[in-house]
Amino acid sequence: MLHYLRLRARLLGRQLGELGWWRLLVLGALLLLAVARALFTAATHPQLAWAVPLAVALFTRSLHRRRADLAFLHLAAPDFRGWLAVEYALGSLPVALALLGWGRVGPALLTVAGAAAVALVPAAAAPASRVRRPMWFRSVAFEWVSVGRWPALGLVWLALLAAAAATRANSTGPALAILVWLLLMLETYGPAEPWSWLLPALRTPGAWLRQRVGWALLYFGLTVAPLAAVLALGPAGAGGTALVLGWCTMVLTMVVLAKYAFYPHATLGRLTQAGAVVVGLSVLGSNPAYLALLLACFLGLLLKSRSRLEQYRRE
Repeated sequence: MLHYLRLRARLLGRQLGELGWWRLLVLGALLLLAVARALFTAATHPQLAWAVPLAVALFTRSLHRRRADLAFLHLAAPDFRGWLAVEYALGSLPVALALLGWGRVGPALLTVAGAAAVALVPAAAAPASRVRRPMWFRSVAFEWVSVGRWPALGLVWLALLAAAAATRANSTGPALAILVWLLLMLETYGPAEPWSWLLPALRTPGAWLRQRVGWALLYFGLTVAPLAAVLALGPAGAGGTALVLGWCTMVLTMVVLAKYAFYPHATLGRLTQAGAVVVGLSVLGSNPAYLALLLACFLGLLLKSRSRLEQYRRE
């Protein structure tokens, strides 16, 4: 197991070297500031602090289920889940220490325990290999097909719609429902496509990216329309609803672009997506500097994702 850990450390070093040390310093500093801002906001509110363990557990679970080495670990080290629990607990330790600094002992302990418990979650099931007639819709909207495999997602959508309708007198409830639905949709665009799926994209990387962003926005727009209607009929009005949907559009676009910015490195892609979400959430504060940070990250991901696919075309 120690040899495997050293191999992972070397691989991570190579990935960070590909990212570039100056990019790592700049993006790392910006991401650290954004995470610190979000953590500070959560830690200062007694009720909001309990959302931190859930956010850490969901993020860790997302990374865990898409790990490519779980099958190898099953064969090489049958007791690997203990190692993973320690790894995830250590990864959540900085967040827990920050919560302890504000006296949030319960959320801090729950953060570490929740991250360690993610090691017990099974890996994502590989799709069954079935011979089927090629379909245009499945080839261009494969994210929609993957969402259709989550039957519980429809129930969650109905629950959010009911909660938004019940709290329509206050714009906070419908706005939070839209935010939760956006975060659920972002999970659809986490795993990158196999190499064979990207072969058509290498001819026209720009058109491929526009297509991916377009399908993502279309699906989100169709599903969020009832929630947005409830928000527009409340105190927020059409103007407030347009601002919320515009913010969601930018965050969703950044997440889709981040998937290809460091293709095929899934870990860097997921970390970049998490950074995009954190930066997007930071804009909800009162500091106007985060708006400039959001625009800079948006332009950076736009250029990086296209240049990454063009690099594969040259190769």
